[in-house]
Amino acid sequence: MWFPGCILVCLLLCSCGSKEQPATASPGTAQATNAPVAAATAPRPETARLAGKWERADGDYTIEIKSVASDGKLEASYYNPSPIHVSRALAALEQGGVKVFIELQDVNYPGCTYSLKYDPAADQLYGTYFQAAVQETYDVTFARK
Repeated sequence: MWFPGCILVCLLLCSCGSKEQPATASPGTAQATNAPVAAATAPRPETARLAGKWERADGDYTIEIKSVASDGKLEASYYNPSPIHVSRALAALEQGGVKVFIELQDVNYPGCTYSLKYDPAADQLYGTYFQAAVQETYDVTFARK
């Protein structure tokens, strides 16, 4: 009776051997799959100019655009003068120009938005600010700091 049990144990032990490891690149060698990823994240030249700090003309309001991705997503912060949470920040090429949309989600700022257009000649962002709490829209202009 012990003979079939021995065969089973032997089969289990044989199947637990080391598996072949996939080949890896030698140290210092870049893998080919990394190159397209880096190229895909580069911003378009038209939107790359958005990076920087922007100050609103009528007060102590600042937008800081830290980076622009190729898909138009912005890494952005907003200050009044304390930080206000940015829930969405996007850039897009529309009607021959660069447009910026920023949505805020924070205390006293639930759903407030900026809809801006970049003016390369003046190096300014201009457009509207929607104050959700009072359902009013204001014209605004931001100059590069």
